[in-house]
Amino acid sequence: MAMDQPLLGGTTTTGMFGPVGLVLQAAITAAFWNAKLDLSSANETDKSSIYNFYVGVALMMFVGFGYLMTFLKAYGIGAVGLTMFITCLGVEFAVLIESYMGKGALEIDFLSLLNGNFAVAAVLISFGGLIGKISPMQITVLTLVELLCYCANKVFFLKQYAASPVIADCGGTIIIHVFGAYFGLCACKVLGPPKDDKLNASSYTSDIFSLVGTVFLWLFWPSFVAGALPSGPGQTTALINTVLALLASSVATFALTPIIENGKLTTVPIQNATLAGGVSIGATANLVGPFGALVIGGCAGLLSTVGFVKSPFFGDCDTCGISNLHGMPGIFGGLVSIAVPFMYHGTGLVPAHQAIGLAGTLVVACVTGTCTGFILKAVGTPEDAFTDETFWAECDDKGIAKQ
Repeated sequence: MAMDQPLLGGTTTTGMFGPVGLVLQAAITAAFWNAKLDLSSANETDKSSIYNFYVGVALMMFVGFGYLMTFLKAYGIGAVGLTMFITCLGVEFAVLIESYMGKGALEIDFLSLLNGNFAVAAVLISFGGLIGKISPMQITVLTLVELLCYCANKVFFLKQYAASPVIADCGGTIIIHVFGAYFGLCACKVLGPPKDDKLNASSYTSDIFSLVGTVFLWLFWPSFVAGALPSGPGQTTALINTVLALLASSVATFALTPIIENGKLTTVPIQNATLAGGVSIGATANLVGPFGALVIGGCAGLLSTVGFVKSPFFGDCDTCGISNLHGMPGIFGGLVSIAVPFMYHGTGLVPAHQAIGLAGTLVVACVTGTCTGFILKAVGTPEDAFTDETFWAECDDKGIAKQ
């Protein structure tokens, strides 16, 4: 078969997506045959327990990410629907492989489900760069391959399951955001821009739906940052600092946008850069004080806003601007984690280890993302981009359901 022909994916239909999905679900089900529930902390599962954080993070995946990406005027159903598919397949698969990689056995508790959602967040970040340009079959491949690479980086390189992890990163600034962004951006570069991008635009209605996603992400971001921390002062500090960072990045975004957009507010920075404080604070949320949280959040908002207005990097292939929301603020947050030990005493951070973790994760993400891009290209890319009509029934070329 020639390499310019799709291996599995259809260019105008879902191709082998359905059969492959059923086989995958059957295989994952079989792999759970010897799974055990870890109920050692079951008595602590109450209204203030980790379950509360799990619900918040799950809402971020299904509603926050899903609706944030509905800004595409003809891809709203795909944005929400395929985000749901990625989350469901991804959490199952991530729980399976991260448990075996990190613990050597499939023992499931709420922290396992929370970590599964964290892993899926990396995939959804990458999907933001690729959305509208890849098929359901390519999305399936992306989910499986990226989760393998993400979990391997987290467990074997960053050693997050070891007694002494290489880096501290409670909110996933490096582990999730940097990895997901640059994995996706490198895959985007390999696939290249679509032949026709006339539908790569928003409408008044699609922008409103996207802002709903922004609000959900904003409200539940503290759960994302602090949910995996043990209860106590550290977790409370992380929760408060995340809110402060988000407040600062939001005000900075609203203030800077009209200054560089000829006196007008524009929706793209408001939809995205307002969240940048949550990205950057993640690595140090449980370590800095309120002043530090506001500084980090404000700087992240300014950096992200400039990125969305000027598009200095990857603007030709990055659909959602993941470089500007997750990539640059993620690197900024990683650099902050290197500097924090020199400004705060008793953090436990080792600057050299934070630097190695940031640089190494960037390298792993770029190499594995590039390889995955070639795999996705071989699977088969859709002929038409940014439209639900290609893979969803009862949608016209504007993505509006037919009566």
